[in-house]
Amino acid sequence: MSDVHDELDGSPILEEVLGDALDKLKVFHVKLATEGEPRGLIGPRDVGIIWERHILNSAAIVPFVREATAKRQFKTVADIGSGGGFPGIVAAACLPDHRFTLVEPMERRVEWLHECVEEMGLENVSIVRSRADAVIDAVRGPKGGRKGRGVEAVDLDGNPIHMTHPFAVVTCRAVAPMTKLSGWTLPLLDKGGRLVALKGRSAQDEIVKAAKEISKNGGIHSRVVDAEVGPGLESTHVLMVDKR
Repeated sequence: MSDVHDELDGSPILEEVLGDALDKLKVFHVKLATEGEPRGLIGPRDVGIIWERHILNSAAIVPFVREATAKRQFKTVADIGSGGGFPGIVAAACLPDHRFTLVEPMERRVEWLHECVEEMGLENVSIVRSRADAVIDAVRGPKGGRKGRGVEAVDLDGNPIHMTHPFAVVTCRAVAPMTKLSGWTLPLLDKGGRLVALKGRSAQDEIVKAAKEISKNGGIHSRVVDAEVGPGLESTHVLMVDKR
């Protein structure tokens, strides 16, 4: 156990925001507090504010994901560049009726994500060690090879990536500016799907700069909303784009 006190330890805000997911996310919190900094997943200044900066911040996307999948039979979510599990692990704990695919290229972070999924008892998560472009290839289906044989997309370990359908939602946090992120995320979305990205204060500027890339990749109705993190806490910025 970590002997560092988190500012929100024992706060009623946690149960109010996280509900039934709180017990699983307490396991995640302890793991982050004890292993997160030495494993390079959070900074030294974050150790005492993990609940607010990482867990509640990630949970801010949950209402937007739920809204995007409300009328869908398949509630599938791809989290691109999952890293320490933000927002993918947190959102998966909060949305047990959704199916999450965490996409992360770095082997040590993939190892961390597998540990978190096992220790938290998450049964709705798959992890793929891959870059986004290979997952996009998998969603698009085998490319035509010689003699008509399709060439399957493979992950960074050389294993085939089996994806049969585009996703209802794609999420990410602090991965790249929208000029790059558009091409990594929008092609993964099903028609009418939604990108839900946690962003900084420059989110609206990013939309303006990336207008061509967003449109080229089938994105429409780009917008930024202030998302509540918790009562009395500073809100965060969520950037959303719908798929044409």
